[in-house]
Amino acid sequence: MKKLYFTGLIGLIVFEIMNVYFIMPMPGSQHMNSIDLAYFLYTWRWAFRMFFALLLLIGLVKSQWKKKWLPLALLLPLLVVIYMFNFVMSADHMFLQPQELIMKSAKENETDTARLVMGVVYNNEAKAYPIQYLGYHHHIQDSVGGKPVLVTYCTVCRTGRIYEPIVNGKHERFRLVGMDHFNAMIEDETTKSWWRQVTGEAITGKLKGSQLPELSFKQTSLDQWLKLYPSSLVMQADPAFTDSYDSTLLYESGASRKELTGTDSLSWKRKSWVVGVKHNGLTKAYDWNQLVQQRIVYDKIGSDSVIVVLAEDGKSFFALVQPRGQTLVLKQDTLMGKDIRYTIDGRGIDTTSSLHPVKAFQEFWHSWETFQPQTLRY
Repeated sequence: MKKLYFTGLIGLIVFEIMNVYFIMPMPGSQHMNSIDLAYFLYTWRWAFRMFFALLLLIGLVKSQWKKKWLPLALLLPLLVVIYMFNFVMSADHMFLQPQELIMKSAKENETDTARLVMGVVYNNEAKAYPIQYLGYHHHIQDSVGGKPVLVTYCTVCRTGRIYEPIVNGKHERFRLVGMDHFNAMIEDETTKSWWRQVTGEAITGKLKGSQLPELSFKQTSLDQWLKLYPSSLVMQADPAFTDSYDSTLLYESGASRKELTGTDSLSWKRKSWVVGVKHNGLTKAYDWNQLVQQRIVYDKIGSDSVIVVLAEDGKSFFALVQPRGQTLVLKQDTLMGKDIRYTIDGRGIDTTSSLHPVKAFQEFWHSWETFQPQTLRY
């Protein structure tokens, strides 16, 4: 009977560890293709727990213990593991959602304008979401121009994405689950499927293979965003999480050297920055260091000529299709053509026409090449 007790005890400890191991950044866990196993363990977690707990209970009651305190004392490591892996190390307990989403005008804004933001415009409404706050929350739900939006950010991949949180025609709620291949995963409330942050795809569960609609956005400094969209609203710090937000600029500036979120200053290393673009079904990566040196990169993707440009602030970047027969040059933060000018994000200054935007993202190279395996490299 003591064998049943120890089988139940060890089984519970091992299960609680494995239930979290595959979806959190632990040694070796993020290099495995183990998402289906992780989802199986999580889905059947209460069945596993009840099975091992039953064995433990039978062994505890039926066995003859010379030292009555011993079996109870041995439960202490189990309680520690349960607490650590289900509360301390659980993703949605480590990174909480805002208690209130505070948006203010540029005039009322209290967020440092040197901070990076994810800016989005829809139906003539502009909003900016600082990465300083998104990096902690990982995802927030809001609406822009009447459209519901799911604004997401993964600091380990340096990936920002905005999706429409509509699943099977229903406005869905999500929670943070953990990560797979170093990218954050979220779970929908209805089907409990797991969705990859960087692609918006359900990678396991009932909706596996489904896709969230993706919305375009720009990553800029808040200062640059407000110059382009002075009527924009800006997300503010939630007072309940002031101590949780990154108070430094180390991560955003690339000065951090932390193992998971730090930056490699060299080019084309795992933690190097790239600007990844998506255009007409093709993907391509541009070295951030080269962009900083040149400020404008001319290229061709498919049949289109494209430019990737960096603003004078050294933070705000844009990718645009260059008009046929024209070569645009960058002067300060204005794109100049023959007898025509555009703002750095492609809107006409002395013309009603605008340049066609290209989706562009700043990411760690390891993320872009992992989730865009067919990518070209400039």
